[in-house]
Amino acid sequence: MKRSRIQLLLVILAILAVLFILFALRSPSTESISSLLADGYALEKHFEMSRHEKLLVVKSSQASLSDFTSDGCSGGLSVGWEYLAAKIPDFEAKHGTVPAWHTCCETHDVAYHSGGPEDSTAIASFEARRKADLILKACVVETGKKRIPELSKEYNISETEFELIYQGIANMMYGAVRIGGLPCTDLPWRWGYGWPQCK
Repeated sequence: MKRSRIQLLLVILAILAVLFILFALRSPSTESISSLLADGYALEKHFEMSRHEKLLVVKSSQASLSDFTSDGCSGGLSVGWEYLAAKIPDFEAKHGTVPAWHTCCETHDVAYHSGGPEDSTAIASFEARRKADLILKACVVETGKKRIPELSKEYNISETEFELIYQGIANMMYGAVRIGGLPCTDLPWRWGYGWPQCK
C-alpha cells in the first residue's frame, strides 16, 4: 500500500512532464526540438519569453497593479483540504483546515501577484518566477521535515517513506506551477495575476 502511493505520485509527475513537453512543442518557432528537450531550463525559457515580454508591456503601460489576493494553494489543494477537514472525522484535529504548507503557498502568491519588479526585463521576470517556484518546492519539503516525526508515529509509516511522500508532493506542486503559472493567461493563479490586463 505504501509503495503504491509513492508510485502514484511518480506517475502523476511523469504525466505532468509529458504534458509540459507537448504544450511547449506547440510553439511555432522551436529551433531544435532535440536540443531543447535535452535542456529543461532552455525549453522553459524558450516557451515562456514571449509571455514575459507581454507582461512587461502591460506593466509599462497605464495599467495598475490590483490589490493583493490569495487563494491559498491553487488548483483545488486548499479547497480539497477544507472539504476533507469538514467531512472526515478527526482530520481537522490532526491536520487543520488548510494544507500544512499553506504559508508556503501564500508566500508564493505574493511573488506571483506582482510578477516581479515593474522595471524588470523578460529574462529577469522568467528567473524571478522560476526562483519563486523553487522556493515553494523547498518550503513544502521543509514543512514535511518538521511534520514527519509526528506523522510517522500517527500513521506507522517510516520517516524515510514520509520524506519521499513530501518530496513527491513538492515535486508535483513545482511541476504544476511551472506548467500552470505562465504569465498572461486567463488562469487566476498566473505569474503577474495582479495585472488583470495581461491575458
